[in-house]
Amino acid sequence: MNTSHSSHLKRTIGLPQAVALYIGAVLGSGVLLVPGLAAQMAGPASLIAWGFMTLLILPMALSMGLLSAKFPNAGGVSHFVSMAFGPRAGALVGWFFLLSVPIGAPVAALTGAGYMTAAMGWDESVRIGIAILMLLVGLITNWFGMQVAGKIQIAVVISIVAVLTFAIIAAVPEIQAVHFTPFMPHGWTSIGQAAAILFWCFIGWEAVSHMSEEFKDPRKAAIRGVVIAAIIVGILYFLTALATVGTQSYLIGGSDASLVWIISRLLGSWGAVLAGVTGIFICTATIIAYVGASSRVAFALSRQQYAPKWMSLLSARYSTPVGGILFLSVCFGLITGLYASHIISLTTLIQLPNATFILTYLGGCAAGIRLLRESRFGWIISWISFVATAIIFPFTGWAILYPVAITIVFGVTLLIQSRYRVNKIPLWDQK
Repeated sequence: MNTSHSSHLKRTIGLPQAVALYIGAVLGSGVLLVPGLAAQMAGPASLIAWGFMTLLILPMALSMGLLSAKFPNAGGVSHFVSMAFGPRAGALVGWFFLLSVPIGAPVAALTGAGYMTAAMGWDESVRIGIAILMLLVGLITNWFGMQVAGKIQIAVVISIVAVLTFAIIAAVPEIQAVHFTPFMPHGWTSIGQAAAILFWCFIGWEAVSHMSEEFKDPRKAAIRGVVIAAIIVGILYFLTALATVGTQSYLIGGSDASLVWIISRLLGSWGAVLAGVTGIFICTATIIAYVGASSRVAFALSRQQYAPKWMSLLSARYSTPVGGILFLSVCFGLITGLYASHIISLTTLIQLPNATFILTYLGGCAAGIRLLRESRFGWIISWISFVATAIIFPFTGWAILYPVAITIVFGVTLLIQSRYRVNKIPLWDQK
């Protein structure tokens, strides 16, 4: 493996790749599960929550898109926060994101693999095997570079959109007016509770900001790309929810298998296979996007001397951040091993990175409020995104302990670094 310590990444991401990366980062496993869960909570009135979140998706996306266009950098949100509030705050937010993905990506892999194994009736060992293959795809495609990863992402996203569109069309004959009554069986509060769950479906715009340094045309790829992706994602989410409610598949097939039921009605047993493959594709797209983002965060933190020097290693052939990819490989192996050994459950893993993902997004929105104040439009949408995210943050519950632990370790590391610094060489470089 040939590596180098070059401080720059190649600009290889065009508009189509940017759109595919944004869609892949946001349109995750939530589209398989959340429409049914929200419908169970609020009934047909869950569509109100979906409508509200579909409107909110554009300012949430644009706040990150505008920052990426104006300040393209591999540090992404970490870089924005550094510019707005100082390098230490930015580095802390960078570590929040970097330590979220080693848990979040295996969770996505196990979710997609679980959808497939449930559809096929396979056991847990097969699920873990498929999940490992999905993680390897995410790591290997990013090793070869965003030009390759972007093309793969385009193909994967087109497949996802095609299958979801097919499922929506297939659901139309099954939609009946009687399924929308009673419209609000659990009261107004259930709509708010459903909206809180839906919020997780629309987080992900911050991930692609970490790849903005590799955009061929940052303004075009970031702003146009994020708008196109937001429109596609918003429409797909809402129509999937409409199909779920209109067919009552969440009651017939179960909230976690409503998509399987819809497709199976038209294709029979092959519908289950198609839905399972779609689950794998959706989650693999998310993994590719987040591996790309987090490996670049590792590179940026090392470049700023807030992470070990080896994390800044780049492939001499592909100019990809192999140091960050190797770090993720070790973490993925560890988390998957803990799950396979039954030491930690998937439920715990799902909840663990929630607070760090939210805090990363909150940091980006707060940075947008300060850095985009010259643009009234940018300032307003940053405030909208910040307030909406802040309202949801308390719902993370005990998961707040994870970023607290990261903050403590980060603070102790800085304290030790300040005491052992010699000739202004950071602790990471001490022999």
